Amino acid sequence: MASNGTSTPSSVTPTRTKICVYCGSSAGNKPEHVEAARALARVMAANNMALVYGGGTVGLMGEVAKTLVALSGPDAVHGIIPEALVRYERDPTYTSKQVNDASGTHMAVPEEAVFGRTTIVKDMHTRKRLMAQEVIDGGPGSGFVALSGGYGTLEELFETATWNQLGIHNKGICVLNINGFYDGILTWINKSVEEGFIHGGNKSILVEAKTAEEAITALRDYKVSEAVYKLSWSNQ
Repeated sequence: MASNGTSTPSSVTPTRTKICVYCGSSAGNKPEHVEAARALARVMAANNMALVYGGGTVGLMGEVAKTLVALSGPDAVHGIIPEALVRYERDPTYTSKQVNDASGTHMAVPEEAVFGRTTIVKDMHTRKRLMAQEVIDGGPGSGFVALSGGYGTLEELFETATWNQLGIHNKGICVLNINGFYDGILTWINKSVEEGFIHGGNKSILVEAKTAEEAITALRDYKVSEAVYKLSWSNQ
C-alpha cells in the first residue's frame, strides 16, 4: 500500500478476556452438565473470549475445550496439566502426539487442533498458579467459572475465593449452578455468614449464575467486596 506521507497511530490490540474454568474430569450422569459446558464455550466464542483450564480431554473439561476450539480455533484454549495426571485425564480415542517433557520421557498430549495448546507442569500448585495468572493478566471481564465437578473442582474454587478475600486477585468468581448442583455450597456460605465465620460483605465473593450467559455477565459486572483484606502481596 502506498504511503500518503502522513502517519497514523498504530492501533493497540485489546487484551483478550480470559476465563478459567474449573470442572470435572467426569461428565456426570445427567446430560445437563455436559450441555452446560458446551453452552459456556459457545457464549465464550461469541464474545471472543479465551479459555484456560486444567488440560484434561475427558469429562466436562474435554467438552468445554473441544467445543471452544471447534468454534474459535486452537489459540482460544490453553490447558495446563500436571505430568502425573496426563495418563488419567486424556481421552485415548483422540490422536495424540509424543513430546519430550522436562524429565526427558515421552508423553502423549492432545492434538492442538482438537483441544488447543497444552502445557505440562510438574505439580498441582504450578498448574493453579499459572491458570490464575492468565486470568489476572486478562482483559476486562476475565474471571473464574466453576462448572459441576468433584473434590478437585471445589478445592480450586475455594482457593480462588480465598485468594480474592486476601487481596491476591480481584477477578470475579462464578458458580454455574446447573440442576441445583451448587445449592449446598450456597447454603453453607449463608450459614457461615449467619454464624460469624464469613464477613457479610464477603458473601458476594462467589456469585451464582444459572446459565452461561448469566455467568459471563456476572464476571463482566463483578464488584470486589469492600470487606476483603487490603493486603500487599507484591513482595511475597
